[in-house]
Amino acid sequence: MFKQAIVRKPCKKFQFGISTSNLGKPDYQRALHQHSKYVEALQKCNLLVIELIEDDRYPDSTFVEDTAVVDKEFAVITNLGVESRKGEEIEISEKLNGFYENIEFIKAPGTLEGGDVMKVEDHYYIGLSDRTNNEGANQLTKILKSYGYSSSKVLLKNVLHLKTGISYLGDSILLVSGEFKDRFDFKKYKLIKVLYSEAYATNSLRINEYVLVPKGYPNLKKQIQNYNFKILELEMSEFEKMDGGLSCLSLRF
Repeated sequence: MFKQAIVRKPCKKFQFGISTSNLGKPDYQRALHQHSKYVEALQKCNLLVIELIEDDRYPDSTFVEDTAVVDKEFAVITNLGVESRKGEEIEISEKLNGFYENIEFIKAPGTLEGGDVMKVEDHYYIGLSDRTNNEGANQLTKILKSYGYSSSKVLLKNVLHLKTGISYLGDSILLVSGEFKDRFDFKKYKLIKVLYSEAYATNSLRINEYVLVPKGYPNLKKQIQNYNFKILELEMSEFEKMDGGLSCLSLRF
């Protein structure tokens, strides 16, 4: 069970963040509205939401998930893989210090972003991407092992982050799209294969009794409902324009 979440409002320079989506520039006011609805959804999932103020120094800083990997016993502060984002993790580290006795750090030349890290029960999958390198993955592997967790690496081919193309809903159920549909690593799970046209919604998010799903993806919604999950649909258009998904917008612990 998750008890709290850290979020950060999109800053006024949000539209100048990193994006490969080719979906146009986000509407700032609409992004703020969608973010407020996201916070309401987290509260509906019975989370205490800690809202950090926007930070104009970092256009991508609303995507707080990349700054840390959090579990029950420990937090790992990441070393972000793009120069323009380095520094986002500082305030997150300070905030997590109030919740954790054990805080670890990924150090250069290792890079690691939280969007490349997926926990499935007691095992972690670590995506090797443009943002997470082998050294960063090795450092995380060593940290995880010290706390009794196993891990394995997954080489990414087409997606930005691991959780762009795969998400864990609990109960041995994985959402998979694109390059992950037929990967041997995940054959042992119950797979919900996401249509190519709905690939963005692969980044859905299980929080306690609910699954948060981007609005406008009826086939995937129906597939998830087949497993009797409670669903909360959220408009995510402005974050999709900036390569962001539902999991990216919070740190849950």
